[in-house]
Amino acid sequence: MVFTPDTRLSLAAVVNLVNTSPGFDDPDRLETLDDLDAFLAGNPYSGSITRSDDTVAALRTVRERLHALWNVDRTRAVPLVNEMLRDSGALPQLVMHDGYDWHIHATSDDAPLATRILAEGAMAFVDVIRADEYDRIRVCSADDCASVYVDYSRNGSKRYCDTGNCGNRMNVNAYRARKARETV
Repeated sequence: MVFTPDTRLSLAAVVNLVNTSPGFDDPDRLETLDDLDAFLAGNPYSGSITRSDDTVAALRTVRERLHALWNVDRTRAVPLVNEMLRDSGALPQLVMHDGYDWHIHATSDDAPLATRILAEGAMAFVDVIRADEYDRIRVCSADDCASVYVDYSRNGSKRYCDTGNCGNRMNVNAYRARKARETV
């Protein structure tokens, strides 16, 4: 599975945005301007960014729309993605900036941040759908985690997210359960 660098960056930003949602014991990590700054530190966006409570609220709305893509299959994702493209007024264009080679921006640089994230996230999902790789859009298999991820492994066998050391934790739990059964 090969995606272009801009598709991978957009998918990573969408995953990181969705994973700001509250989880089992995790608080919502997109409530304040400091939370916005933390998100942007790990997911830099070019263009105009208004640092305001309205921007945070808009990102929270976009976050829920994008999160829905992890709850559907490939066929049911298509109308959601098409709606996101329409709602964001996507007008894909090739751009080059900040050391990145030619890549696609789906909106203008002065569009609100939430609109740009929605459009670029939808464009990344267009690539996932067209490549018939939607089965790599996953929710963590750990029983105490609801984080999302995109499986980039060669054989598509990744089961756990990278946000909470879930793979190691589940392996330790399985090991301890095996050892407990052996001693009985």
